[in-house]
Amino acid sequence: MHNELTKIDLQKMREELDYRRITLRPQLLEEVKTARAFGDLSENFEYKAAKQEKNKNESRVRYLENMIKTARVIEDHSDSDTVGLYDKVTIFLEEDGEEETWQVVTTVRQDVSHGLISKESPMGSALMGKKVGDRFLVQVNKDYGYYAVVRAIEKGQDDGSAELNRY
Repeated sequence: MHNELTKIDLQKMREELDYRRITLRPQLLEEVKTARAFGDLSENFEYKAAKQEKNKNESRVRYLENMIKTARVIEDHSDSDTVGLYDKVTIFLEEDGEEETWQVVTTVRQDVSHGLISKESPMGSALMGKKVGDRFLVQVNKDYGYYAVVRAIEKGQDDGSAELNRY
């Protein structure tokens, strides 16, 4: 589930939460005050933009607080020859005849454009626990799935380099 986080996920969230509460919140409040002084609020773009940024920060603060409060700390206990959290895995996609390499991460740190897939995604969940040579089905939805084969596993660990997702 989305609230299954590593200790480093939680640490990163707490750091961001502190920054947003202690540093960013006062800055944004000051920007709202300054923009408000420009006059007529109905035509004051600076005020609307400052208020929007303040609200965006408050929304992120609430999200982080909720994620931290509901978090279930997980660790990788996979064997040395099976796919686990933070491992880099090279797979062969039978349908396309291509190889891809992915690193399996927690949902809050996925970034497909940088090769990081969530352990909860169709590919990530299908990969967990597999060994080199295993053929497996990636079930995308009830009507579509495809087969892949694990070609290589490079054991990894959470070094903190993968950033938290933004919204």
